[in-house]
Amino acid sequence: MTWLVDQFTILGNVFYYLIQTVHWTILISVLAYLIALIFGLVFGILRLSLSRPVRWLASAYVNVIRGVPLLVLIFFIYFGLGKIVNLDRFVAGVLAVGICYGAYLAEIFRSGIQAIDYGQHEAAMSLGMTRWQTMRHIILPQSVRIVVPPAANEFIACLKDSSLVSIIGLRELTRAGREYSSQYFLDFQTWLVVGIIYLILTLTLTQLVKVIERRVAVHGYGVEKK
Repeated sequence: MTWLVDQFTILGNVFYYLIQTVHWTILISVLAYLIALIFGLVFGILRLSLSRPVRWLASAYVNVIRGVPLLVLIFFIYFGLGKIVNLDRFVAGVLAVGICYGAYLAEIFRSGIQAIDYGQHEAAMSLGMTRWQTMRHIILPQSVRIVVPPAANEFIACLKDSSLVSIIGLRELTRAGREYSSQYFLDFQTWLVVGIIYLILTLTLTQLVKVIERRVAVHGYGVEKK
């Protein structure tokens, strides 16, 4: 009984130490995802450009970034590019995660845009609207509702992959876990609590995504409203 009490006490101490860094994990994930949304939307649209060089450039970004492990990208931006332009480790970590997930979101946005019937493009242009006006006022508002569920799921993955920035010394949940484990030699308890905290965060986001899916569901595309 005493052993069990001691274990819960240890877990409580670990949890108290780690919970103080959760806001950094959330901040890194949110900022990286905002960058990813910008990159994803821009390159998703460019992937459908009428200009072949523009399409090639956008495709190159998507294929190259998706073909490189995130950890390698973090190293490249922080140790490589960061030494040239003097990037702070926080900026480098956020930028690397954002650029990586931007490539995945670009394909999601491209698919969402292509899911809209091309007849709507033709109808808008027959009314005198430019290609940009058609995209901005007619196509994007509809495609956004289609891509919200998969894009929201990418945020959950982004949150988990934000742990990789700990490798460059950026102090967030995983880095704090390594510090505590090294200091007190409590590997099992420390990583158990780290896993539980990540699980709580991801399960909470999963439930939020389900709510969002029901609210923005489009008839005929994925989840139906109930």
